Amino acid sequence: MAVAAAAVSLSSCNDFLDKLPDNRLNSETVSPDQLLLMLVDGYSTGNYAKYCELSGDNIIDNNSPDENGVRYNLEADNVIDDEMFAWEDAKSDMDVDSPSHIWEGAYHGIAVANHVLQMIEQWRAEGREFTDEEEAKISAAEAEAYLVRAYNHFVLVNVFAMPYGENSETDLGVPYVTEPETEVLVHYERNTVKEVYDKIEEDLLKGLDGVVDTYYDIPKYHFNVKAANAFAARFYLFKRDYKKVIKYADAVLGEGVATAPSMMRDYWSVNYSNADANIQAYISAESQSNLMLVATNSGFWRTIGVGTRYGVNRDAATETLYGWGPTWSNTGYILHPCYIGKLYINGTQEYGVYFLKLGELFEYTDKVAGIGYVHIVRTEFTAEETLLCRAEAKIYTGDIPGAVADLKVWDDARKNLPAKYTFDDLTDELIRSYYDENAHQTASSEYDPRPGVFKKLHIDEICPSTEYSLTADKLPYIYCLLHFRRIETIFDGYRWFDIKRYGIEITHHIGRTRVETLTMDDPRRALQIPSEVISAGMQGNNRFPLTDGGTSGQFIKYTGSYRVSNK
Repeated sequence: MAVAAAAVSLSSCNDFLDKLPDNRLNSETVSPDQLLLMLVDGYSTGNYAKYCELSGDNIIDNNSPDENGVRYNLEADNVIDDEMFAWEDAKSDMDVDSPSHIWEGAYHGIAVANHVLQMIEQWRAEGREFTDEEEAKISAAEAEAYLVRAYNHFVLVNVFAMPYGENSETDLGVPYVTEPETEVLVHYERNTVKEVYDKIEEDLLKGLDGVVDTYYDIPKYHFNVKAANAFAARFYLFKRDYKKVIKYADAVLGEGVATAPSMMRDYWSVNYSNADANIQAYISAESQSNLMLVATNSGFWRTIGVGTRYGVNRDAATETLYGWGPTWSNTGYILHPCYIGKLYINGTQEYGVYFLKLGELFEYTDKVAGIGYVHIVRTEFTAEETLLCRAEAKIYTGDIPGAVADLKVWDDARKNLPAKYTFDDLTDELIRSYYDENAHQTASSEYDPRPGVFKKLHIDEICPSTEYSLTADKLPYIYCLLHFRRIETIFDGYRWFDIKRYGIEITHHIGRTRVETLTMDDPRRALQIPSEVISAGMQGNNRFPLTDGGTSGQFIKYTGSYRVSNK
């Protein structure tokens, strides 16, 4: 099918869903409780992190020469990793972590939401009567379905389309699907990016109006009240509607910073006895930081933990896990002490590092044969990321003291360590001095991240705003914010979204000699939709410049089997 399988074709590893009969959507037999159960399957098992991280600047190719000319001859875990890193169309795999898996997983979740919404609409049209408690459950299911539909489309449009902004009225987005499929083959047209965002906003607001925490055994595996507001904060951040970012982030964190510290992750202050304990602590539903958890089928860890060609190494490591920062440069360590005992080495230290946020969980379907599903649980919304959304919004709205206070909450949460580690205090003055690009054009040490932090930002060109702009006085705070966001969201894929919305230019060194640079408005920022979807008739993304003498700025239309000029 061009978009996704219908909700009745369930192939997930949720046991209770596998046992439900295909006629469970019969309006006379389905109960409100079953609608809530169905929505468990509305959360995509596709993990977009690997696709996005390989596209961004958090991972390097170890087969490219370093500053001393040292390189390796290592193999990737999967050929698709090579395609992703080179910003090529990823066509060699349709399994987990592929464009196909992301696309199908999201549209499957959307199909589930649409079936739930259709059932509710049918009940109301038929005048079916329910008890007050059942009506409350129907309202909760309806709100969750709107949120599920909105968020799956939000992921799709940010992975497979150009960023929201000046050209959104004409840039190709993704199909916004609002009706259940009733035919085997359905042809969908792609909405524009603006149309997709408008429809996301409509669904998001409907969901926010009715979302509750009441009917879930573990609310954090669903869109609960805080997760829904965190989604709204992120959505409006991408639209540059900063006052709404603050409004919805406040609904999660409380106004000011009085309650925000209590919501930060306490993971950093604990030494864990083994890898499993480490993983479970980070993804715990009991963690005050985790607002929503999503279990995905993903082997992302193997890309940098087993396949050693790609890794968080060299500059990418310095700018994230293995480098200095404004308050921890003077600790005597080359990394933030919160990572001591938590960083793992990829092969040898020369290949890169990671920590068990990316930890893999294995679900055996046959222990004798040793087969089953590989899972990575995504911390899809967290208090820390929401806090950084709010800090960014405060910078643009001119509330610099409020932004500094939020940044300090984030920074302080990683300092709850033994007294032997001495940190500086994050202040307005320290931010302005440490992130002054004019004062720090060159690195003070190989562990100084600032040359990589000081990448030119084009957000005003990508998404112009009449009310807000990135002026010189805001720049040090935004550099600090993006540095902290990059550290906080590593392995989540969100850095790629920040690269897109800020128009950050990045370069990938590939193998011995190949160099590819992604410019501010490079069409390869819209990752290619799955090849089988293109083969089914959907228009692909225009991603590659003409190589047959075409003039600058002309791009080709991708048809799946061949390429033709748009001239």
